Amino acid sequence: MIGAAQTPEGLKRGADGKSSRSSKGSKKKKIKDRVITQQVIELVPESQAYMDLLSFESKLDSTIMRKRLDIQEALKRPIKQCRTLRLFVSTNFYQQQTKPEDGSPPTTLTTDWEVRVEGRLIDSESKETIKKRKFSSFFKNIVIELDRELYGPDNHLVEWHRTAQTQETDGFQVKRAVVGGGVKDVKCSIFLMLDYQPPKYKLAAPLARILGIHTQTRPVIINAIWQYIKRNKLQDPDEREYVGNDKYLKEIFNIERMKFCEIPQRLGIHLLTPDPIIVNYIIHPSKPDAKNPACFDIDLELDDSLRELMQNFLLSTASQQEIASLDSKIHETVEGINQLKVHRDFFLSFSTNPQKFMNDWLTSQSTDLKTMTDANGNQEEERVSDFYNQTWTEEAVHRYFYRQVQLKKAELEQALGIRSGT
Repeated sequence: MIGAAQTPEGLKRGADGKSSRSSKGSKKKKIKDRVITQQVIELVPESQAYMDLLSFESKLDSTIMRKRLDIQEALKRPIKQCRTLRLFVSTNFYQQQTKPEDGSPPTTLTTDWEVRVEGRLIDSESKETIKKRKFSSFFKNIVIELDRELYGPDNHLVEWHRTAQTQETDGFQVKRAVVGGGVKDVKCSIFLMLDYQPPKYKLAAPLARILGIHTQTRPVIINAIWQYIKRNKLQDPDEREYVGNDKYLKEIFNIERMKFCEIPQRLGIHLLTPDPIIVNYIIHPSKPDAKNPACFDIDLELDDSLRELMQNFLLSTASQQEIASLDSKIHETVEGINQLKVHRDFFLSFSTNPQKFMNDWLTSQSTDLKTMTDANGNQEEERVSDFYNQTWTEEAVHRYFYRQVQLKKAELEQALGIRSGT
C-alpha cells in the first residue's frame, strides 16, 4: 500500500504529520516564498548572509518606492528655473567685382546683405554657453520686418511659424539685395513670440489693473481672481457658489452676480496673446566691412533639466524586467532548497526510527483519506485485517458489483438504442 506514495517527491508531510501536495505551477510568488527557514539556516549558517541581503533589499525597495512617490508628487507641480537666452544679430555683405570694358581697374560693388539671428542659452553662474536646445525651440513664431519704404509691401516681411512638422534650427537668415544705391540704412525689427509652457496670456487692461497681473498662466489668473473675491468679501454668504460683483468686476464681466464655475468661461475674452519681444536693429549697407553685431539677453522660465530625468526614471521598464527575471530565479532556488530540506527530514526521520516513522506516516495517510472521502470510523480498528472480514464486507462487495453491472447494462442499452435509431 505504501509503494511510491511514501517517497518525499510526492509529499511535503512526513513524520511530523503535516502533508500537502506541491503546487509549483499554481503558487503565487510572494515575499515569504523567498525566505529561507530557520531550520535551513541552522544546518547551513552561511545562508544567513542571504537573509541579510533580503532584509537590505526590502529596505531598498521601500526607499525607492517612497522616492518614486515623491517624484510623482513633484512632477504634478511646475518645476521652473530662470535661464538667460543670449540673442546675437549680425550682418554679412556679399560683394562682387565688375571689370570695365575700357580696361580700367575692376571695381567692387555691394550687391546683397544677409541678417543672421542666432541664440543660445547661457549658464547664469559660470556664464559659459550651454548648447542643449535649438534656438527656434524657444519660440512660437518669429517675424522679421524690414523697412517698408525700401522693400515695398510685398517684400518687407519674413515670417516663421511653428508647425507639427517644424525642424528646429540654431538660427535664421534673411537675405536681400541692396537698394537705394546702398547709402540708406535699413531699419529692421525682429518680433519674437515666446513659446510658453504652460501657455501664458496677457490680461486685458481693466482686469490687469485690479489684479496687478500683466501676463500669466490661466491657473494663476483664476487664483488671483479668487484672492480678490476673498479680500473684498464678494462671496454670497447664503449661496456660497455665487459671487456678488463689485463695480470693477461688474464692469469687466458685465454682470452683477455670477457663479464660481462661470469664471473660467467668462474669463476667455479677457485673455489676450502675450506681447512679443521686439528687437530693433539697423543695417548699414554703406559700411560693407562692418558686421554691426548686436547682443541681447532674454530672461526665460524653463522646465528644470531634472524634470526629464525624473520622467524617464518613472517610465523606465528595462530594469523592472531584469529584476522580475532575477526574482523568478530566486524563488525557484529557494523553493528547491526548501524541497531538499523536506527530503532530508524525510530520510533522516526514517533512518533514526523506522518503526515510529512508518506508524506516524500511516496515521497521517489515514487522516488524509478520511478528509478526502469524508469517511468516519475507528482508526485503530481499521488498521487490523479482521476489520475487513466482518459480515457487512460480503454484502458491500455484492452491492458494489450489482451497481457496476447496472451501469454497464445502462450503457449497453443506450448504445443499442442509438444504433437502432440510426
